[in-house]
Amino acid sequence: MTGCLKILSDQTRLMMMKLFFEKEYCVCQLVDMFDMSQPAISQHLRKLKNAGFVNEDRRGQWHYYSINESCPEFDTLQLILHQIDQEDELLLLMKKRETQSSCK
Repeated sequence: MTGCLKILSDQTRLMMMKLFFEKEYCVCQLVDMFDMSQPAISQHLRKLKNAGFVNEDRRGQWHYYSINESCPEFDTLQLILHQIDQEDELLLLMKKRETQSSCK
């Protein structure tokens, strides 16, 4: 439980997980949405992937991420992510910045 909460204690990773709860995203979309560099986004994704919270799907040179519903902490993740209101300002900002994937 401590490891789960430690991973989610970062606002960026928490928002990524909230977004992944709804659908998959490509790294290029996350770069635009979070207004961060690709290496910074990749570091966050690496931590989420190492924790088993996300699935990675490689399609050619592009990497798509989605929530891992089979991870042991999935029920806990659901409880935490449901506490983030759909009208949360940061979540709405991320969704507003969402672009169509240019990686296809």
